[in-house]
Amino acid sequence: MLKPTSTALRGPDPETRNGNGNHQISTKQIRERVQRRLLAELSPTIDTRNLDQVRPALEQIFLETLTQEQLPLSRVERTQLFDEIVADILGFGVLEPLLRDDSVTEILVNGPDQVFIERNGLLKESDVRFRDNSELMRIIDRIVAPLGRRVDETSPMVDARLPDGSRVNIIIPPLALNGPCMSIRKFAKAVYSVEDALRVESLSQDMADFMRACVLGRLNIVISGGTSSGKTTMLNVLSSFIPSNERIVTIEDAAELHLNQRHVVRLEARPPNIEGRGQISIRHLVINALRMRPDRIIVGEVRGAEALDMLQAMNTGHDGSLTTAHSNGPRDTLRRVETMVLTAGTDMPLRAIREQIASAFDLIIHLERLVDGGRKVVAISEVQGMEGDVIVMQDIFRYEQTGIKDGRVEGQFAPAGVRPKVLDKIQVGGIALSPTMFTPAQRRLPRR
Repeated sequence: MLKPTSTALRGPDPETRNGNGNHQISTKQIRERVQRRLLAELSPTIDTRNLDQVRPALEQIFLETLTQEQLPLSRVERTQLFDEIVADILGFGVLEPLLRDDSVTEILVNGPDQVFIERNGLLKESDVRFRDNSELMRIIDRIVAPLGRRVDETSPMVDARLPDGSRVNIIIPPLALNGPCMSIRKFAKAVYSVEDALRVESLSQDMADFMRACVLGRLNIVISGGTSSGKTTMLNVLSSFIPSNERIVTIEDAAELHLNQRHVVRLEARPPNIEGRGQISIRHLVINALRMRPDRIIVGEVRGAEALDMLQAMNTGHDGSLTTAHSNGPRDTLRRVETMVLTAGTDMPLRAIREQIASAFDLIIHLERLVDGGRKVVAISEVQGMEGDVIVMQDIFRYEQTGIKDGRVEGQFAPAGVRPKVLDKIQVGGIALSPTMFTPAQRRLPRR
């Protein structure tokens, strides 16, 4: 496992000696020396992802280093230092504790001296620091290398993911002026369910029942919202309602969806290589998915020309499709889709595009991240059709905020009091919903 070598760590550098000729060495120097020796003696054929194989070799080098340097470390200090070195060499360094902490949902690295974390929807600065840019870049390389990606001055931006599925975005100098920057959106170990959404009051029971019926009734649904509003999480919740006997094809930029169904085909877009070739976009994957006999097509997010192909899929017999889009509201979602279709280079007039949208989309579920960090479904709106050149929409449910108390947003979910047109399509599928679901509470008759 280790290369035969007679080299040993040299004695302490002159600057580490004190006035008595004795030497003192910092934990940083120990870590650096162990790293250098490990890289020199560890066989290049060994799989560093195999901790059972690498950890004993690393521990041997670590103990030999402490013995040669004659460092009087306690058992606790020795264990802590060894764990730090293992994380530094084999894991993700100082980020390891944050990645293991289930209460941390996002990690935002703004250069080596500033790391923010999100807990319960609120951002705060952590006490985690990298030693320098080179240490941060070493962690970045460890993230992108297993995926066949690279990040350097010629390719300073990259989307990647961690082994557990967490999404990572990286941008480095010269584009990032304050050093390498990294955003990690952690992948939940437990699948987020509709019960979890109800528990944290992201929606009401009536809204959950209605959305379940819409998925079973094969309505085409767009989940909209701003950044970090919970769109992908809600997409996972909705996809859990899909019957297990249907063939599902998922299409994503970076694979995040976690479906429990057995018959799932997962497709992921590919960026161009170093020569600018080999790119496979979401649009290409949507077109290819139509040839794969899908019962459902789930697109992680539409953000460009693929919106046109998504509309075509929804309008050519692929009912029950799901997707997400960035927007400020349900009506704004339709405007953004119009703009995205125009980027496809089509010569279709605007009215024809709107007719395609009105025909394709049945429901828009809009989420927002509120000031207290909570994420809620603030509107469920149906697309009813066209009147002249305008797409007609109607709210079915909405969240009505009443104020803020002790830093927490107060409000309630309420139906708009209108019977949705999509209810007919849902009932044709043999799905029954209570008619009082769409009646405001103050207008509901008491049960007898």
